[in-house]
Amino acid sequence: MTQQATPPDDARSDAELLAAHVEGDHQAFAELVHRHERQLRRLAYLTSRHHDDAEDAFQDALLSAHRTAASFRYDSAVSSWLYRIVVNACLDRLRRAKSQPASAPYDELGRIGHLRDPRGDPALHVDTAIMIERALLQLPVDQRAAVVAVDMQGYSVAETARLLGIAEGTVKSRCARARAKLAHSLQYFDRDERQPAPSGRRTDHP
Repeated sequence: MTQQATPPDDARSDAELLAAHVEGDHQAFAELVHRHERQLRRLAYLTSRHHDDAEDAFQDALLSAHRTAASFRYDSAVSSWLYRIVVNACLDRLRRAKSQPASAPYDELGRIGHLRDPRGDPALHVDTAIMIERALLQLPVDQRAAVVAVDMQGYSVAETARLLGIAEGTVKSRCARARAKLAHSLQYFDRDERQPAPSGRRTDHP
């Protein structure tokens, strides 16, 4: 009798991997995490206040997903379920943390610098990243989570509502308020982009 070969992990769907994990396949969960790790970590970093908080929240989320996998009802994408767990882990830590001014280490700025860098200037890239990071950290936790999911992760309003467990109208209002605050914080940057680069010579205006 020929034994049927187990399909390679990368050939199985997310749902199949999760089901295999629940049934005792010790490699399936690791493959599932590996498949989504980059986006999950990025989501944690964007939703958290500090790198260490993001890493701790990411690990908390993995433990939660590992332990509660059997309760997943397959009524949404497995990736959405994972993202929701990560967001909730980050928000839990943010709610417990004291409100403190935060600065963004240079090596963490690349994750947000792509949002606004029309000229590709390295100095502008760093300045933009710093301003966006600071502006994000000034937002209330609920607004930050909504705008990160919609504008940075690319989720629809409906998907974000399911991720955060809130109404779609609430997602829209939180995003609108967050965008208004971000636009106000970054307004001077738009002004600088429209101004010509200095020529090094003084120009007298009447």
